[in-house]
Amino acid sequence: MTPEQILAAARPYSLFLSRLLDNQLLNTDKLYPWLERQLTIDDFRNFADWAQLQSSENEDELARQLRLLRRYVMAHIMARDLARVSDLNEVTVTITHLADFAINIAEQYAHAYYAGLYGQPVGQYSGDKQRLSIVGMGKMGGYELNVSSDIDLIFVFPEAGNTDGKRQKSNQEFFTKVGQKIIALLNDITGDGQVFRVDMRLRPDGDSGALVINETALEHYLIQQGREWERYAWTKARLVTDYPNNIAALVRPFVYRKYLDFNAYDGMRNLHRQIQREVTRKGMADNIKLGAGGIREVEFVAQIFQLIRGGQVRSLQLKGTQETLHALLQHGMLSEDNVDTLLKAYYFLRDTEHRLQYWDDQQTQMLPTGEKQQQMLAQSMGYSDYKDYLAALNQHRQAVHQIFEAIFTEPEDKAKVNDPDMLRVWQDESDNKEKIALLTAHGFDAKNVLQRLQQLHHGSQYRQLSSTAQQRFDEIIPSVLSIAAKCSQADVTLARLLDFLEAIGRRSSYLAFMHEHPEALEKLAGLMSQSSWVATYLQQHPVLLDELLSNELMRIDTDWAAHSIELEYQLDECHGDVEAQMDVLRRFQHAWTFRLAVQDLAGLWTVESLSDQLSALADLIIQAALTRVWTELPRRHTDTAHFAVIGYGKLGGKELGYTSDLDLVYVFDDNHPDAVDTYTRLARRLTSWLTVPTGAGMLYDIDLRLRPNGDSGFTVTHIQAYERYERESAWTWEHQALTRARFIAGDSVVGRRFDAVRNEILCRQRDAEQLRKEIIAMREKMFPTHPPVDSNVKYARGGVVDVEFIVQYLILSFAHQYPQLLQNYGNIALLSIAAELGLIDTKLAEGSRTAYRYYRQLQHNTRLRDAVTTPIDASLLEYYQIVKKLWKQVFAAEPSE
Repeated sequence: MTPEQILAAARPYSLFLSRLLDNQLLNTDKLYPWLERQLTIDDFRNFADWAQLQSSENEDELARQLRLLRRYVMAHIMARDLARVSDLNEVTVTITHLADFAINIAEQYAHAYYAGLYGQPVGQYSGDKQRLSIVGMGKMGGYELNVSSDIDLIFVFPEAGNTDGKRQKSNQEFFTKVGQKIIALLNDITGDGQVFRVDMRLRPDGDSGALVINETALEHYLIQQGREWERYAWTKARLVTDYPNNIAALVRPFVYRKYLDFNAYDGMRNLHRQIQREVTRKGMADNIKLGAGGIREVEFVAQIFQLIRGGQVRSLQLKGTQETLHALLQHGMLSEDNVDTLLKAYYFLRDTEHRLQYWDDQQTQMLPTGEKQQQMLAQSMGYSDYKDYLAALNQHRQAVHQIFEAIFTEPEDKAKVNDPDMLRVWQDESDNKEKIALLTAHGFDAKNVLQRLQQLHHGSQYRQLSSTAQQRFDEIIPSVLSIAAKCSQADVTLARLLDFLEAIGRRSSYLAFMHEHPEALEKLAGLMSQSSWVATYLQQHPVLLDELLSNELMRIDTDWAAHSIELEYQLDECHGDVEAQMDVLRRFQHAWTFRLAVQDLAGLWTVESLSDQLSALADLIIQAALTRVWTELPRRHTDTAHFAVIGYGKLGGKELGYTSDLDLVYVFDDNHPDAVDTYTRLARRLTSWLTVPTGAGMLYDIDLRLRPNGDSGFTVTHIQAYERYERESAWTWEHQALTRARFIAGDSVVGRRFDAVRNEILCRQRDAEQLRKEIIAMREKMFPTHPPVDSNVKYARGGVVDVEFIVQYLILSFAHQYPQLLQNYGNIALLSIAAELGLIDTKLAEGSRTAYRYYRQLQHNTRLRDAVTTPIDASLLEYYQIVKKLWKQVFAAEPSE
């Protein structure tokens, strides 16, 4: 469209634009070229000679040019949008860029003006010259201004001090004057109108607070007095000026908590209730911003997730509503359908908002009452009449409100599982006999349960809870009793649930979670009834409660390459903060471990497959940690770490369990004089990253004793020294351990060098008889510390260790002939390979494979499924006999007891 066509298309829908054109208040030679494209800040810079205006003392002319610029920009935005040659993002970004530009011009002028009178403000402690940082709040911060928006600002300067001029002023006084002049330049109404209405009420203490505040005072205010609605406001805070400051660092912990903050629900609900009371009082149901299903509800949906999860998921620390909704979809926190619904409604509502304001350049979000304006609004939105438009609007608002209600529904309105009997047991002061009768009727060991409940009710922890937390606790306990009563082990389940509640009781956010999501309690009880390990794990990491709500919880997902990219992204979001990165690693590992455990309890994994996943998870964590540690390591002599992590034992053999430690060996291939020092520091820091507890908990226990010379050896070993040790000094048991070793992380070139050493050592020809004697001797050496009793499937004769020793012997004895034995496929697969090669009896091999699977399942059940002892039944004894027969065939001797 030509500029003339754009203006002709837009005129009918804006009295304001028509007046500007009719009164010849716009120079078409200046306007027409702009109408052909989206504006940039360069267009604003070229509109007037701002440098000359700022250097002169003609403040009135500066103010006039800012107002003229606003007039042209508004005409440009209105015309292009009403002619449908731009979109919502162009509108909001252009008006926000105008605000940014005008604020910076005003600040530069105001600062120079008062510096000429009083000198430059200087920091009392730093001695640095100071500038005023201007924070844009609300829609300003999110690049979402509408064409008639106020701009919400907060003025912050770095530190107290005084100016260095002859007429000295305190920094507080100086910047107050600067702030006042900025407001006047933008806000004052002249014959040319105004640039923007400036609203300063979001500053600390609002209208009663100082106009400007230094960073230290701001931090103290947020810590001591900051309210929940201010957290909501600061999510969109954006620095408009570009001067040195520390504002983001001091505001972030106030807005984004390190834990999942479900207390945010109450704060947001209260704010929404206040808005709705005001809407009702003023008869504003037709307000498309504040009314039900309006713009504010879309914003609230986006921001509640930011407030709850933004402290842990840094990629949610965004300013704009649209980008936040996209991020929530990416993280699976909102469904694709809901995000699509919210975004379509948001576009429709914001387009409507702008057309209401285009009509006469008024700040309004109320639907028109006059028929002419109603018809024009409908047509500008693409509808032939107002009735059709209204139907579409209501459809969007209803859809938004439905999603909003689903998220913000009061817990009292959600389905509750409370049994009136259980309510009496917890809250009534009635006779204990009645309570015992009620508990007995529900299948509990009534006396013990009642004693535990009374200890809890009268305990100091319960009494020290805040009134809100105590109320939540009182509502949760009857539900816990009702749900536990339905479980197969009611007393055990209840005990674990009460232990859990006591463990999280001081963290009001977790009580808020249970209060907000009563449906999660049933899932929690179901898990705890099956597994004491899961119950303990949740006590240690209550943040995992959130996983119970995830749609991904039961989905099998083994794409570890994709998860590695996801983890790297989360680590990047920490911007080099070591503690934050360590926390990210731990939360990631805990979440996946918990997810696998839940799926395991549901029978979705075999033991072998589960071990593969836990091993892949450990590999991923080690590689991610190694990359970050190397990046942060000071005094490196090279940009590339010629360093590799080797996994032994269960990690090397991909038989990792939930509680397995990691047997690691560190090797390097670098002859630089500083190499030993560099890689020793790298290894120690890596071990620290993997083992040190942080606020997010533990990762792994690390065992480095399998390195050359064990505890007396160096932390890291040059690959040549490692090779020499394995050739000349290693014991047979160390070569046995080498059969399960594999490259885990680091430099793949070093990894291949290790593989070559491993293959060469394992393929060495050995005296078979001597090897048998040494392995048998090693097995018998275990007897004093690990007696071979039938109740211990690991050390029993014919048990796990015997299978492992058989496989290790076969590898050490025959790998020089059959290199396929070198593949680290695990004991079950290697038994099959050995049978195919004719090294062992096929029937015994298959029986031993089945036995080994059975043993591992028994071990697994002991850890995960509360199996206290191993049942010594006919099946187990038969499996022992099969493995003993294979032992006799391989070692030509009966297994000694």
